[in-house]
Amino acid sequence: MKTFNLAIVGLGNIGTEVYKSLNKNKDIIKKKTGFKLNIIKVSAKNYKKKRGIKLSKNKWEKNPLSLTKNKNIDIIIELVGGNKGIAKKLVFESLKNKKHVVTANKSLIAKYGDQLSILAEKNAVNLLFEASVGGGIPIIRSIKQGLIANKIFHVYGILNGTTNYILSEMEDKNISFKDALIKAQKLGYAERNPSSDVKGIDAAEKISILSSICFGCKILNKGFIVEGITNVTIDDINFAKELGLKIKLLAISEKIGNYIKQRVHPCLIPSSLDIANINGVTNAIVVDGAPIGRTIYEGEGAGKGPTTSAIISDISSIMVGNDDFSFGHSPKTKKNFKKYNFNNHECKYYIRILVNDKKGVLYKIASIFARNNISVRNLVQKPKNNLSNIVLITHYAKEINVMKAMKSFTKNKSIFKKTVLIRIRDQNKL
Repeated sequence: MKTFNLAIVGLGNIGTEVYKSLNKNKDIIKKKTGFKLNIIKVSAKNYKKKRGIKLSKNKWEKNPLSLTKNKNIDIIIELVGGNKGIAKKLVFESLKNKKHVVTANKSLIAKYGDQLSILAEKNAVNLLFEASVGGGIPIIRSIKQGLIANKIFHVYGILNGTTNYILSEMEDKNISFKDALIKAQKLGYAERNPSSDVKGIDAAEKISILSSICFGCKILNKGFIVEGITNVTIDDINFAKELGLKIKLLAISEKIGNYIKQRVHPCLIPSSLDIANINGVTNAIVVDGAPIGRTIYEGEGAGKGPTTSAIISDISSIMVGNDDFSFGHSPKTKKNFKKYNFNNHECKYYIRILVNDKKGVLYKIASIFARNNISVRNLVQKPKNNLSNIVLITHYAKEINVMKAMKSFTKNKSIFKKTVLIRIRDQNKL
């Protein structure tokens, strides 16, 4: 019976949980795969840190890069994080030295996934990263293997549990973004520095990975719309409720001819829809393809349990040899699709403008809209002390025209104190 020797680099919450779970479940894994596994080396910044596990000194490796040249190691598990420094060097060197790699590092894969997959194929080893998208949801393997016979043309969903939790708390508890963020940090759902989550960067890296897997394209990791939830206020949450809508941060990608239309931004969607009622830290991913139609995946998007589950799934996949290509396609067949010009995007828009409550304001708004060929479907005005919130829902309008109008509002701060724009998602695509 073959034994696979493993090394774990990075012993934070996830790395420690992986170590514990592999040791606890090695007999179950052996029964299910027919192979033994053995953790022979671990590496992290501080050997003396209390982790609740016993580490013998002969297992400890101070220099993680030396593991890439250790002939006894078959699989290296990278759990350091980040797309530079030791994480980048470790993964590149591991693949060059014919080591299989399992990682949860979405940032590294989104930036260097194309290069790394070429290196993995060249050296006949696996680079697997199920844990990088969707936590415990087996979305990557489902697309690569379960939907292998399908032509996929649309993927979207809630890919960030932190922002989904914050928006859910704002709605349920009627609290501000700031208060909901503080609560998320106290519960461990948000980092001390939450910018990657709340600015949409985390979701953008994940949709970049999913796009490449779904469409067989090279990774699009820059030059597309990425907006977070930092401008969403409790006023917007409450106005959305009145309109029968909910606000969700969605990551969306579509293949339209030879173009990839990829973006991340808050969306207003009907409250009656299933995805509108995905709350808390839960993730949900929708895949449209032919001949299958629509498939929906839902589950915990983060945390040590779901992430550990995905990592062990990748390790087991390497052991049984049922996962050839990192992105489900040979790197040689991946195509350079053109990036869709988002200026041509058309949808309905929610625009909230906080204005000085005085005569002539509505006329100025109407003039700006008329100049930019935007027509208004609904308008609500709500006074607020000496100010007033004017909420407008447009008819279908072009992105470029709406952006021009928004610039006109921001130029005149003596009248227009604040503007918030949220795109309304076409119900036919949900």
